[in-house]
Amino acid sequence: MPYIGRSVRRIEDRPLLIGAGRFAADLNFPGQLHMRVVRSQIACGALRAINVDAALKVTGVAGVWTRDDVNDIPPISFRMMRIAGLEPFRQPILARDRVRYVGEPIAAVFADDPYVAEDAEDLVAADIDASAPYLSASNPPPEFSPGLAAEAAVVRKEYGDLAQAFASAHRTVTLELEVARQSGTPIETRGALAHVDDAGVLRMYGAAKVPHYNRRALAEMLKLPLDRVHLHEGHVGGGFGIRGELYPEDVLVCLAALRFKRPVKWIEDRREHLIAANQSRGQFHRVRAAFDERGFIFGLDDEFWVEQGGYIRTHGVTVTDLTAAMLPGPYAIPAFRAVGHVRLTNKTPAGTYRAPGRYEGSFVRERIVDAIAVALGRDPLDIRRVNLISTKQMPFARRLDTLSTEIVYDSGDYAGLIDKALARIRYPDLKAELAGRRATGELVGIGFGFFVEKSGLGPFDKVRLTIEPDGGIDVVTGAASIGQGVETVLAQITADSLGVAIERVRVRHGQTDLIDEGMGAFASRVTVMTGSAITLAATALRTIVFARAAELLQKQPTDLDLIEGRVVVANEPAGAAISLGDLAHAQAAPLSAEGRFESSHMNYPYGLHAAVVRIDPDTGGVAVERFIVAYEIGRAVNPQLVAGQIAGGAAQGIGGALYEAFAWDATGQPIAASFVDYLMPTALEIPTIETLLLEDARSPINPLGVKGAGEGGITAAGAAIASAVDDALSIPGAITALPITPETVLRALKRRQR
Repeated sequence: MPYIGRSVRRIEDRPLLIGAGRFAADLNFPGQLHMRVVRSQIACGALRAINVDAALKVTGVAGVWTRDDVNDIPPISFRMMRIAGLEPFRQPILARDRVRYVGEPIAAVFADDPYVAEDAEDLVAADIDASAPYLSASNPPPEFSPGLAAEAAVVRKEYGDLAQAFASAHRTVTLELEVARQSGTPIETRGALAHVDDAGVLRMYGAAKVPHYNRRALAEMLKLPLDRVHLHEGHVGGGFGIRGELYPEDVLVCLAALRFKRPVKWIEDRREHLIAANQSRGQFHRVRAAFDERGFIFGLDDEFWVEQGGYIRTHGVTVTDLTAAMLPGPYAIPAFRAVGHVRLTNKTPAGTYRAPGRYEGSFVRERIVDAIAVALGRDPLDIRRVNLISTKQMPFARRLDTLSTEIVYDSGDYAGLIDKALARIRYPDLKAELAGRRATGELVGIGFGFFVEKSGLGPFDKVRLTIEPDGGIDVVTGAASIGQGVETVLAQITADSLGVAIERVRVRHGQTDLIDEGMGAFASRVTVMTGSAITLAATALRTIVFARAAELLQKQPTDLDLIEGRVVVANEPAGAAISLGDLAHAQAAPLSAEGRFESSHMNYPYGLHAAVVRIDPDTGGVAVERFIVAYEIGRAVNPQLVAGQIAGGAAQGIGGALYEAFAWDATGQPIAASFVDYLMPTALEIPTIETLLLEDARSPINPLGVKGAGEGGITAAGAAIASAVDDALSIPGAITALPITPETVLRALKRRQR
């Protein structure tokens, strides 16, 4: 029975379930120092001086660093998106002449004990000449530095004749829409432990997501040969875009290990995480659409402003680029323009968060579609059907690019997915049920959001497969695991490819000393790219195995097959055979092969979210009663893991739609710096996520036919819930911002009463 397509239990969970997990905070070396970071309490100002004398006098303090101690270390550069002109906006590892957000590192304290380090941190005094912060990207930008405006970049994406589209339109609509700042808040905060081993190799533990990239970046910043730096991934307590980028603290820990010649450990506390780790979203859009009598959109024009925060970190302006490029979604839209203004505000720097750019863009696009339906007095689903790209148009060249990759939708039946989703939820019956409840005075409604995702980002991934003497298969990959079930999925693909039991497969990942290159885990790419690399490596390994076994069995390689860990003569199950373990024992060299899968295009899963909500008229509270995700995966290696990914994403999407938002006062002080103020949904607020998993549109651009699963649960959640709240309120277009707060709902109810 093949493993691909089966809901095999996760093989990586046993150490976690028995308490043997090894997270960054669990790791220790003898004689280690503990680092604490002194952070700015001022959002904007000139950094005049830093007094560390009192901290240095504390017993157990080994050193305190300020800007003068790290002037030889360059600012942190970019991993993605090479747009000219961004270099002046990079972040130094410790603030230099100015501070640009509350939480910016201005000094680092190193001590024998973590509590001593924290006590000494409180004694470091910074002289900062505060000035008025720049907090709203929709306001004109000030100077970032003399002669350099705080608008770091303007991202433009366009095609078609937009002027003609609006000139010939039957109607137009214009909306102003906003998505507040949010962030991934994984159970495990950031952490790192660095030491120099006996061979003089700098090793950093606690790496995640992109260990090979961060290895190269650290080697360059610290001026070390690449072979003297290695990163090691352990267990990771959640990622969601926030983890694995190169932060100032990562560089400081490694630099300190080199200079002090002692291991150095840093573990972030929750307040630090909420004010210093990457945030995301934070966009304001002014969008207009031109359409005909049917609701077909001739032209879509969007200008938006992005709160980038104090610096541009390793993602560059990736989120802005993705927002603009993916905004058209599943709709044909003959003419399109998006202009994104990236502005440096005095807030925590921004990066990616699950479905970066697409969560925001889907909210904007689907709100416009709903507005067109209102303008024409039509059903919103009818307007979506009118605009969908058809199966006959696949593959569909979008005439846009993102992440340096041309957007070509590889396969899809968008209309068919809507039909199947509506059949699953028994839409006519559901509409009748909601109408009956409204007739009794309940405020209930349903809303939809269609989306197209991207997955399988290249340019490559590489694996090495080795047959061990016990007959097991060792899989070494440069991919990383942030909890998404990487080991299980890759083991399933390996087991099928080599005809062995999954229990015989061991997957090792995130260790830069085991394999020379790897892209890591982001952009829903691992199953697509690493899984495809495994199929190539397995093909090469089978060729080697059959050639070696043919000599021993006195057969031709073409006569052989691999079944249940044994090389057998095809069609002769009871004939001569040799186990993989015995074959490995008989060889002077390891039985091993590498596979490198390359791709110049991403692939594009897609789906429909449907939300049923109920509003409490007294409090303005919104309860999500049902949440349905219909998602086209191409081919599901492990359906249960895909459903789990969708459910987790949906929970985050509901949080972003109704609860989660960072806020600042007029001086730039963060208001949401704990879970008292940064609200997240609990199990009580999340309904059972209903999943319809479809495999009707396999991707033609990888050997497995798979598409990514990591972000389909979140992408259109805000759009669907906003539409449902409109429906419950019976006020079309009432929701123009996320999250939807009780205050927003109560104001809308008062407008309806008037």
